[in-house]
Amino acid sequence: MNLHPDPLLTELRKALRKGLAGVEARMDLHGAPVTDGSSGPTRPVLDALDAADFERPVSAGGLGLGLTAGVLVSEELGRAARGNSYRADALAAELGRPAGVALAGLEALPTGDRVTATPVAGGWELTGTATVDDVSAAHILVATRTGDGPVLVAVERGAAGLGIEDACWPPVIRFDRTPVSVGEVAGPLDDSPTGPLSRARLRQAGYLLGIAVGAHRTAVDYAGFRRQFGTRLRDLPAVSFPLARALVAVRATRAAVYRGAWLVDSEPDAVGTAPAVALAMAAETARDVVRLSMQSCGVRAMTAELGLHRYYRLAAAESARYGDPAALWRAVGADRVRTARRNRAAAVLPV
Repeated sequence: MNLHPDPLLTELRKALRKGLAGVEARMDLHGAPVTDGSSGPTRPVLDALDAADFERPVSAGGLGLGLTAGVLVSEELGRAARGNSYRADALAAELGRPAGVALAGLEALPTGDRVTATPVAGGWELTGTATVDDVSAAHILVATRTGDGPVLVAVERGAAGLGIEDACWPPVIRFDRTPVSVGEVAGPLDDSPTGPLSRARLRQAGYLLGIAVGAHRTAVDYAGFRRQFGTRLRDLPAVSFPLARALVAVRATRAAVYRGAWLVDSEPDAVGTAPAVALAMAAETARDVVRLSMQSCGVRAMTAELGLHRYYRLAAAESARYGDPAALWRAVGADRVRTARRNRAAAVLPV
């Protein structure tokens, strides 16, 4: 892995920051802090940069920048505390689905079922409740489990038994025996190291990394000019040391996230559990860093003056949107144990 930044990706990061700076932030203390999905205000910024072509192979008419570019886009969206209008379309493209879809039910992975699929003639009936990222999308890709394992099924917004509650955030979608046919299965959500789920986890890890980076930057800037006891907050060890530890955690998380993306792009046979590790690590880092940033800024963190409350609410919702970190760590640990047992069984003991 080349640790030197790619000049092209550096310019891409600059262009994203410039474009996202022009997107008005929601500073209200109540209501949704962002607007996700293809109808969100960040969509024109991504369209102007042809973001839909970043990960698409050159042979398919794309730019061939790989998953690393997709992770970078997600990180910058999180850093700016803006809605994520990238992840759903990126996942849909990998499954051969058109853009403009919404995602629901991924928080139940890697184990458990928020939406159950009961077999019926010609397909299944969906029952359950899950979060959804875009209530205005015409089609929703729902994570559920069939006899073949975890899958994504495409459900029309007006399907029978489907209800959407958008008075809360994140919005919730409810299924009451909603019928789906076998032909509406969009694709599997298995643990393939380079499959759609692993790639989606790394994009979400990038988004969470960006949330941590943005919250930390806001706290450091505020502590640099806010004065107490005749000195800057940042000069007080009780404030500066925790912020420094948070910076170390952010940099370690960035290394894990971009290493996972690099492995998918360059060493697919060595990916292993890197996507799950990156997502779990990014979720925990986002929670910890945002909480520390709120504490460092005191009561102003809970006002519209700084906007840190947006990062706080984003971290609370996004850290479990693609699976609980504890469940991801357990899955990683189980894989390590299985690998160790296989290696021990294959080892040739000296005579």
